[in-house]
Amino acid sequence: MTEFGFTLIGTDGMARRGQVQTAHGTIETPAFMPVGTAGTVKAMMPESVAATGAEIVLGNTYHLMLRPGAERVAELGGLHKFMNWPGPILTDSGGYQVMSLAALRKITEEGVRFRSHVDGSYYSLWPESSMEIQRLLDADITMAFDECTPYPADHETAKASMELSMRWAARSRDAFARRPGYGLFGIVQGSVYEDLRHQSIEALTDIGFDGYAVGGLAVGEGQELMFSTLDFTMPAMPQDRPRYLMGVGKPDDLVGAVKRGIDMFDCVLPTRSGRNAQAFTRRGTVNLKNARHAADPRPLDENCPCPCCRNYSRAYLHHLTKAQEMLGPMLLSWHNIAYYQQLMAGMRQAIQERRFEDFEAAFNEERAGGDIPPL
Repeated sequence: MTEFGFTLIGTDGMARRGQVQTAHGTIETPAFMPVGTAGTVKAMMPESVAATGAEIVLGNTYHLMLRPGAERVAELGGLHKFMNWPGPILTDSGGYQVMSLAALRKITEEGVRFRSHVDGSYYSLWPESSMEIQRLLDADITMAFDECTPYPADHETAKASMELSMRWAARSRDAFARRPGYGLFGIVQGSVYEDLRHQSIEALTDIGFDGYAVGGLAVGEGQELMFSTLDFTMPAMPQDRPRYLMGVGKPDDLVGAVKRGIDMFDCVLPTRSGRNAQAFTRRGTVNLKNARHAADPRPLDENCPCPCCRNYSRAYLHHLTKAQEMLGPMLLSWHNIAYYQQLMAGMRQAIQERRFEDFEAAFNEERAGGDIPPL
């Protein structure tokens, strides 16, 4: 049985090229994980997700515990079999979703009591139950249970929140069921405060985790503050473990965060944007609702090998959007995830060849040029 582990293959400045070994396969890093909140990447077949180059997907503890229930998923063979995804799966702990339900939850030292957004019934979630739910789901990577500190938060509030998360992290570690090929990640908190981030890293490394995530960013602070927080956070992170920036982000967020030493990402943006007629391309974001595409026979991106770009015109994608046909979101979600995977593959190669700076310059220059001119 494969042991869970991380291999650092190469670096270029702070940027890292590596591999994460799990029970269900190897993940090449830097990696982007499509989000499959309720056991499905929205508007995508699992085979389509794999065809984009994605090697790992994310599932959601909060949503799956409410529906259909972790015990049922376990009875049916675990989340890999249930959603027909044979590759690695990471599950978040439920902490972020609980934070976003401010009006429906109560936080105590023990954990969180909250009302289901589905039917209003009461549930409790704490470090031990989060670990058990993620074990039942059969997640290759389990996330420690934490409180995602909202932004903005003053220093005192952020400190209390971070310290609670560190106590929960220790309980998560104690409750985690060790198995070959399965890992547990701790989550660094501390808002945008350097001293708190460093205290959090120290506490987590003392506890000991298989990987370390940066939480509490991409919650409204903006890219500049996110990057400056990473600038003082990343040098203090363990070098021999994978690093995961949660809930990020736009393509330029990914490039900037990889430059600062992040290995793994997840975000709903590619599929959410696809459902809203927005496509990410090398030349920036394209809105297929715009009338300029109505008679355009050209593909979305002539250099993209995905089925959306290979087989369909901008005019057809515009038509699907206007007609509200479900094929539109399906094709645009496929393209967006494929674009993200191409971006990650490009960064992996650039780091390995030690030309990341040139890659970043070319990426920014192409985006600054804007979309192809209208016909």
